[in-house]
Amino acid sequence: MRLARSPVPAPRRLAGALLSALRWLLLGPLWAAQLLTGAKSFMDNPLIGSHRLNRLGLHAWRLRTADRLAQSRRRRLAHRVAPEDRAAFDRDGFVVKRDFLPAAQFAELRRQIEAYRGAGREEVQGDAVTRRLACDAAALAAIPALRAVTGHPVWRGLVRYANSFDAEPMVYIQSVLSHARAGQADPQEALHADTFHATVKAWLFLTDVEPDAMCFTYVPGSHRLTPQRLAWETDKALQMTPQTNRLTRRGSFRVDPEELPALGLPPPRPFEVAANTLVVADTHGFHARGGSLRPTLRVEIWAYSRRNPFMPWTGLDPWRLPALRERRMGLAWWAGDVLERLGIKNHVWKPRSGRAFDGPDPL
Repeated sequence: MRLARSPVPAPRRLAGALLSALRWLLLGPLWAAQLLTGAKSFMDNPLIGSHRLNRLGLHAWRLRTADRLAQSRRRRLAHRVAPEDRAAFDRDGFVVKRDFLPAAQFAELRRQIEAYRGAGREEVQGDAVTRRLACDAAALAAIPALRAVTGHPVWRGLVRYANSFDAEPMVYIQSVLSHARAGQADPQEALHADTFHATVKAWLFLTDVEPDAMCFTYVPGSHRLTPQRLAWETDKALQMTPQTNRLTRRGSFRVDPEELPALGLPPPRPFEVAANTLVVADTHGFHARGGSLRPTLRVEIWAYSRRNPFMPWTGLDPWRLPALRERRMGLAWWAGDVLERLGIKNHVWKPRSGRAFDGPDPL
């Protein structure tokens, strides 16, 4: 015989309703304001995650509006990119520049980076470890050859055009180690889009990227907001449940390779490239970190930038100020530490000093 479930006492129901109403009263204006920012989490913002609002077209409106503004900003930045690079990016969503630096200059850059030891951070995802040393004032003083990269007109133009903003990216010396921990598969190996709008990541590889050894992988043309992509995004937003992949619910939609033909897209392309190759990509397009058949260390100068996609202007970037530009990465890590100490949010980037070319720690 099934026992009847005890009804929730009326006072408890009333208290729950009052707390919910108070939460909406306090946070509702913030959630509404976030609709005009790069906020993307369907879990943290009940308006972004609202099935009713998305059925009425909220997610589709954010996608279309952000895309129109990105195209407008890129037209104003087009003069900073060579015509052939602009055509490649507009078609594919990425640009590849082999032998980016002169050989002697690249050799000196790598020598200085190999010798540098600094305070950094690391993140563990599945069985992979990502380590970063910030290209801050200390690093630039110890590695003067870095300025040949960050000040290079091709680097600066491509990063800004892909991002659709005349903004300074955050730049790190990044090491990625596969099979470095016991754990599940690296979640970055799943094809995904970082967010719903144009954003940029760049890699100047300091090591050769061999087949089946964590190749950066990208679906050519997947940065474009085609009718098929818009319909797919809308369906994903409407099908969101508590059982949906957690990173998808965070706003970084995962895509199955079998879905690509229906989106009019080709198979993913792996970038098996030699050291001294620069890749700049709009990571609104589908991309992934390729799998590795063996423990592998990949080292690169890595840059990232993401601004509010609803701003119509290209500039007005406060991080271009000399007093802030080289402190940005440290400030971001400090803010994460503060939020963790206050119990607001776990900070996944843990302190770790060392060199970019350090191998995995003993298991």
